[in-house]
Amino acid sequence: MGVPFESLLPYAIMVGMFGVTGAGLASLKYYTNDYKRPRRQLDVWDRQLMERDYRITGKFRGQSDAVEAPVGFEVNSRWKAEPRIT
Repeated sequence: MGVPFESLLPYAIMVGMFGVTGAGLASLKYYTNDYKRPRRQLDVWDRQLMERDYRITGKFRGQSDAVEAPVGFEVNSRWKAEPRIT
């Protein structure tokens, strides 16, 4: 007993839409990540360096080769915004 082609059409549409949304989300993540692949398995050190790079350049994936930090870098620490726990 054969399967009528009318029953396969909705499945093809569903698989196609899942593929389109997956490709769209992957490309959106790629473009918002400065055209680089997303980082995987980040530890505390990587997150701290990403925060430092963001404070220096304004981008999480941006890096600077300047010898000196920009003006105001020493006072824009994220620790000053958090409450002190005693």
